[in-house]
Amino acid sequence: MQQPVMTLNDGRRMPQMGLGIWQIPAGETALAVGHALRAGYRLIDGAARYGNEAGLGQAVRDSGLPREEIFVTSKLWNDQRGRDAARRGFDVTMERLGLDYLNLYLIHWPVPAQDLYVETWKALIELRDEGRVKSIGVANFHEPHLIRLIDETGVTPVLNQIELHPGFTQARMRAVHERLGIVTQSWAPLGRGADFTAGAVAEIAARLGVEPAQVIIAWHLAHGLSVIPKSLNPERQKQNLAALELRLSDADIAAIDALDRGIRTGPDPEEFSG
Repeated sequence: MQQPVMTLNDGRRMPQMGLGIWQIPAGETALAVGHALRAGYRLIDGAARYGNEAGLGQAVRDSGLPREEIFVTSKLWNDQRGRDAARRGFDVTMERLGLDYLNLYLIHWPVPAQDLYVETWKALIELRDEGRVKSIGVANFHEPHLIRLIDETGVTPVLNQIELHPGFTQARMRAVHERLGIVTQSWAPLGRGADFTAGAVAEIAARLGVEPAQVIIAWHLAHGLSVIPKSLNPERQKQNLAALELRLSDADIAAIDALDRGIRTGPDPEEFSG
């Protein structure tokens, strides 16, 4: 299956769709990621906080695929902030993964109350310049956080991973990212299943003879978003990946856009500290 790729603002390329491994039990992660790699996934999204980096690394090492064909993401948790702590957090992540380098490293949350995200960003810039990570970005940042990073360091994140699904379409943040040259990556892209039975999604799925999850994934892709649905089930992983070949009409996309209720299912980044 042809994998669409996105060019990041540092010139590197990333698969548009990947597998998220949040809440996959540590003991099942290597198996789940192994199934995904065999199915054709080439982007795996992990994080220190998920507690399953070791399984992710094992699956990559055992896959038989060239390392350069697999795009691995991890994230720095909220208790590892400031230059020295961030570098230590990165070292621990790399020990768990057992890989020589990371493709993408993100600051997981801004935690504005700490006022350490700029200093932490500078540490990620150092790690990138040392070649230990190829690209650097953020997750759950709002526009003022992004602008401050750029103004104080001159380095724009390649990507901002934010909660985004039909019930919370984040049109404003998508426009901000477009203006700044930042890729939008959707977490909880299926809305935790809440939109599977929504009128527009259910109607489109029935008409096209596909699963509601496939319709929603195709909607993300049609908007030019990177999307990382999670699944332990090998068949469901394949179904999700098959959404790459699904094309929605402009009317279908507009009908799903109209499902936006502006309601988060996760924490507010202005307040969340973990």
